[in-house]
Amino acid sequence: MSSPEEVSREEAPTPERPDPDNPPWGFWGALGLMVLSIVLMLLTQVVFLIPYALSRGVKLDAMADFLVKDPGAIFMALVSIPPAHLLTLGAAWLLVTRVGKYPFLRTLGWEWGRGLSLWRCAGLAVLLLATGYGILYVAGECDNELERILRSSRAAALAAAFAATFTAPLVEEIVYRGLLYSALRRLIGVTWSVVVVFVIFAAIHVPQYWPCYGVIGMILLLSFVLTLVRARTGRLLPCVFIHFIFNGVQCVLLVLSPYLERFLPQEPPPPAPGLLFELFVRLLGASW
Repeated sequence: MSSPEEVSREEAPTPERPDPDNPPWGFWGALGLMVLSIVLMLLTQVVFLIPYALSRGVKLDAMADFLVKDPGAIFMALVSIPPAHLLTLGAAWLLVTRVGKYPFLRTLGWEWGRGLSLWRCAGLAVLLLATGYGILYVAGECDNELERILRSSRAAALAAAFAATFTAPLVEEIVYRGLLYSALRRLIGVTWSVVVVFVIFAAIHVPQYWPCYGVIGMILLLSFVLTLVRARTGRLLPCVFIHFIFNGVQCVLLVLSPYLERFLPQEPPPPAPGLLFELFVRLLGASW
């Protein structure tokens, strides 16, 4: 792995030959975009939720309780996620391309990289998912904020599935393993960049799953492997694809769960990790 001194001596990239590991942006730009992505999530929720709450005649003193319990408000909060992701992508384009001077995808590393093809990435994603469900099985059942959101309404579950499949993997990988990792690699070297990005990504996701240690373990596993893949391949595309498959399979099961319940026995109740784990075991039972 390269030391900070070796990284600092790398030639500056050019628009004709961009280098994802030696990007035309710095650490503070990457950190600023990460913070901006969080701020945009909050702002779009305000834009979507406040008019909805006011249209329902909710008073200010009851607003906080309404926003976390009303199924319509929960749905509106989830619908606001893709617009926030699109705005983040726009800000990322400005930073990565330096307002059009560099190619966006090539500068981020939109190639498969060393040793990982499409099918190997798909296999790794399935292996991660199976390992994650194994962690859930061992840790046992636990209720968390995300589960309560998904149970609030069918519309909320579908909106969450859409965002988790089609926008979250792309935006999160660009922000954390595209922008932040690349800037840190040049500043502190590969090893510490892997550690810092892994910790930041995990820390941001842990609160929504607390205190479900099995789900947290699943997120930690995903974050660690994706960051290692970015470091090993020098490219971002494998990370995006693995993240997409990892989330997508779970969301497909989430969307299909009402139709697949007929295949599950009514008694005894589902195993500890819940319906999705049972469906996963039945669909991929040969591997268990």
